[in-house]
Amino acid sequence: MAFVAPTAEQLGLYLGLDEIVADRADLLIQTATALCQTVVKPLPEGAEAVVLSVAGRAYVNPQQVSYETIGPMSVQRPSGSGGLYLTKADKSALKSLAGRGGAFTVDPTPATADPSPTWPLDDYSLMLEDFEDGWGYP
Repeated sequence: MAFVAPTAEQLGLYLGLDEIVADRADLLIQTATALCQTVVKPLPEGAEAVVLSVAGRAYVNPQQVSYETIGPMSVQRPSGSGGLYLTKADKSALKSLAGRGGAFTVDPTPATADPSPTWPLDDYSLMLEDFEDGWGYP
């Protein structure tokens, strides 16, 4: 099954919002999908979670507000918690979903390689026939 971009309704469910501005949500989802494709293209199955996370951050905090006071209520958010961006964890998740990362080995041996040894020769009798008398070979 291939990647299917999340919908505005799914973003609303993800954020726990009863109402969501569909046009804005669709724009953020499209932009988040394009941003994720800068790391892995095509996006793998399961990348919907990363797209929702990226779009959700931008939907709830578009101006990247870090501290806000309204009346007796004040809210402080971590630095860089708004806007449309990929975190290191987002990039790592995308690469992992695509099967990238981790250790690997590369076999440099060509597929047409002959497994028989070429040197040293074990059968010296073949070599003795190639020399004339007087070269030190019986």
